[in-house]
Amino acid sequence: MTIRSAFLRTAIAAAVGFGVTLATSAAADTSLTVYTAVEAEDLKKYAERFNEDHPDITIKWVRDSTGIVTAKLLAEKDNPQADVVWGLAATSLLLLKGEDMLEPYAPAGLDALDPKFRDKSDPPAWVGMDAWVAAICVNTVEAEKEGLPMPASWKDLTKPVYQGHIAMPNPNSSGTGFLDVSSWLQMFGEEDGWAFMDALHENIGHYTHSGSKPCKQAASGEVPIGISFAFRGAKSKAQGAPLEIIVPSEGIGWDMEATGIIKGTGNLDAAKTLVDWSVSEKANQMYNEGYAVIGIPALAKPVEYFPEGIADAMIDNDFEWAASNRKRILAEWQQRYDSKSEPKG
Repeated sequence: MTIRSAFLRTAIAAAVGFGVTLATSAAADTSLTVYTAVEAEDLKKYAERFNEDHPDITIKWVRDSTGIVTAKLLAEKDNPQADVVWGLAATSLLLLKGEDMLEPYAPAGLDALDPKFRDKSDPPAWVGMDAWVAAICVNTVEAEKEGLPMPASWKDLTKPVYQGHIAMPNPNSSGTGFLDVSSWLQMFGEEDGWAFMDALHENIGHYTHSGSKPCKQAASGEVPIGISFAFRGAKSKAQGAPLEIIVPSEGIGWDMEATGIIKGTGNLDAAKTLVDWSVSEKANQMYNEGYAVIGIPALAKPVEYFPEGIADAMIDNDFEWAASNRKRILAEWQQRYDSKSEPKG
């Protein structure tokens, strides 16, 4: 063999070896497109904590309000763009399950979850993370300025004194808005529930397209009263906002943030790794930094500024009923009340 041919053979072998190394490296690094409605300021923390254990999987977030993410997923049914949903209402995951859009999977650690925090099928189509609960955020400074009494119940909010002083989420855009509406229909019954919302509508200044926005607006003094969720109120209060977080006496609606794999993903192994991690003790401890009710109850510690009595006030929410009636409820709400919704954009 000549020196030249030996050199060429060595060079080719080196090039092939280098190509294998590159291919192996590329295969080891996976990018997951993850749809979510988790609060935007928490997404960096979620990805960083996950990457501490799985640095080879990159999360590409697609984030919006619950209703918008749900509509986007349904619109993409025949051409899925997401690999995983991590942090979307359980009622939305049930809707996706009904459309056969979820890949059933029993993650490692499933048995540690509260039975309420998992789909009833075996293997489950989705698993829960934490619960977010309805609450009324009242700006004590603005309420005193306007001469508004402190409400103690949902029905208090229908009193004429509150006219124009309340913000609430639009349920077509917001999961919080939908859990409010679906829980009122369960608590009061269909006829009385719509009658309550008719009366409440008279006092609504505007409907937002975000579940957290009414409480943020109350925290900043833009409105005296925001119908929102307790986590947002506790967070704003911890930052110094003059808020009182009210748990209405009739009970409170709630929903779970949940996780599921989109059927047809080309990254199934990485998607399963993320879902495994989403129900781990480490993940539940992370959820507990903001949410008082988490998937593994034994790990739950009190959350600063969360109102007392949350667990006792949570209604026996029929998620299957809420999911199967969602389209009808939203259409009725839209027809009755959408005139006061803020512009989208």
